[in-house]
Amino acid sequence: MPLNHEHQMTVLKDILSNHQTDCCGTVSECEQIERLAKSLMGNGQIDQQVKQVLPSIYDYGQAGKYSADLDSHISAHQQQLSDWVDQLT
Repeated sequence: MPLNHEHQMTVLKDILSNHQTDCCGTVSECEQIERLAKSLMGNGQIDQQVKQVLPSIYDYGQAGKYSADLDSHISAHQQQLSDWVDQLT
């Protein structure tokens, strides 16, 4: 059963929050961030303010997926992660 947009937002926020607090993550989490952000960008029920940050979140997931040092990638984005988590609340 597919997740509705509210559940997708919760999962996305949880993954970003974990990256922010743990300063580490996995390639599969980055792939999940990409899928969730892409799905939410195409959803008409998403708040316009949230839609504005989704492309940046998508890019973060994509860059993380291909990063040679994922933990450094996550550490370099601590401020953005904090801002995104706040904006998705």
